[in-house]
Amino acid sequence: MAPKPETLAAFEAAKGFMPVREGLALHEAATAAAALGLPLLEVGTYCGRSTLLLADAAREAGVSAITVDHHRGSEEQQPGWEYHDPTVVDPEIGRMDTLPTFRRTLHKAGLEDHVVAIVGRSPQVAAVWGGKLGFVFIDGGHTDEHAAADYEGWAPHLAGDGLLVIHDVFPDPADGGQAPYRIYRRALESGSFTEVSRTNSLRVLRRTGPGI
Repeated sequence: MAPKPETLAAFEAAKGFMPVREGLALHEAATAAAALGLPLLEVGTYCGRSTLLLADAAREAGVSAITVDHHRGSEEQQPGWEYHDPTVVDPEIGRMDTLPTFRRTLHKAGLEDHVVAIVGRSPQVAAVWGGKLGFVFIDGGHTDEHAAADYEGWAPHLAGDGLLVIHDVFPDPADGGQAPYRIYRRALESGSFTEVSRTNSLRVLRRTGPGI
């Protein structure tokens, strides 16, 4: 099932980095996982571009889309780096704050009621999370430290047959950073996950065994 046309239009208009083809694959995976009747969780909200697609899938299935981010930007989005956007800097404190833009993104798309936004650092939130998840999408910080912490923090909460989705997986270092690729390889080599699909840099894996 494709996202509603108005949701896809909102996705294309939203600030963010995910291409449409990967977005459609993300929505397809979220829709499949939502059939488990469990929440869909995203690590790395930024301004809500991909959150819209998870919210669309969650709305159709009657589950919640949960998104976790500290909203201060990842390392490559800080001043002086390639992906820095000065329009999402809080002028009063001089630090990035993507939360207001994210809230506007959800509001414009009419999807606020289907999203639970958690403002905090991923490992701290994962440490107090108590329930099972049907879907975990890792798209947070791209250092080894952050990617590994996201995987170690959230993959244990993924239910059997749930889907683990990892963005920015680049086998060739010339194409991008290697941290997401390393956690992707770690998941496969654990024997706990089986690859379902790959779309450009997006990988979808299914939990087929215990552990990580």
